[in-house]
Order: sequence, then structure tokens, then C-alpha cells
Amino acid sequence: MTIPQSPVRRSSAYSLVILLAATAPAAAAPSKSAVATAIKADVAQMIAGINAHDVARATAFDAPDLISMETGRSPSVGSKADRDGLAMAFKAAPSWRLKLIDETVDVAEAGDMAVYRSTYDEDSVEGGRPMTHRVNFIAGFKQDPDGAWRVHWSVVAAQSRSHPK
Repeated sequence: MTIPQSPVRRSSAYSLVILLAATAPAAAAPSKSAVATAIKADVAQMIAGINAHDVARATAFDAPDLISMETGRSPSVGSKADRDGLAMAFKAAPSWRLKLIDETVDVAEAGDMAVYRSTYDEDSVEGGRPMTHRVNFIAGFKQDPDGAWRVHWSVVAAQSRSHPK
């Protein structure tokens, strides 16, 4: 036989559940250091892809809605446009390589967004002559619902024109 609960007892039980839910700790944000390390590793894979002239590896972390901006050209929108642009660049400059100078990652307090900033030397050969110039790279990463970190926007800005090495 079931003994019916009084409205006061039921109300107290509901209040306890609500109180526990309100005071339970929120899910902890991921460590900023862990996020920064993951993003640096992702960018290292992107750069390895660029240096290998492997479009798929170089764009593996592109978000579908990526906006890519670079000195001297109109922005490209979408991961397909980024893939197509890199494929053209690899054909036009088969000696193009990047070398990391420095990098930093600023992670949002919630741990779901970050800004990657770096400086690279871009090396190539033009007319049989080794050339170089320095560039700044900045990219906005967001952690997508599937847990992957993806680049949603990026900016490449040359510090100087190419010059002989």
C-alpha cells in the first residue's frame, strides 16, 4: 500500500532538488593552457600541410564559414574557397614554405574561443633567386559542437615585400 505524500513534503522535496541544482558547480571550463596547446598543435599541422603543399592537411581545421583575409586580395569566404586558393598558390609558388618565428594563443575565460597570433617567414624562389618576407598571422578559433577546434576567420598581413634572402 502506498502512502500519499503531503503537499508540504512533496514541496520540500522539489525545493531540495532545485536548491541542489542551483548550487551544483557548473561544468568546469577546459584549462586555458590545454586549449592553447591544442590550438598550437592544430596550427603546426596546418603549417606542415602548407609546407608539404597538401591542401587537405593545410585546411583540415577550416570551419565551413571561414573568412580568410590577406594583404593585397579580397577576402575569401568558405572552406572551399580557401582550399581552391591554396591549390592555386601551391601551383604558382612550388617553393613556398613557412617558418614559425613566434606564436601565442589567447583563450577566452569560458574556454570555447581563442585567438592565435604568430609571425612567420615566408620563403620562396623567384626567377631562381631565394626570396623571403615576414608575415603576421592571426586566427579566430571556436570549439564547435562536435568538440573540434576550427578556424572561423584568419588574417595574413605582410610586414614587408619579398626580398632576396
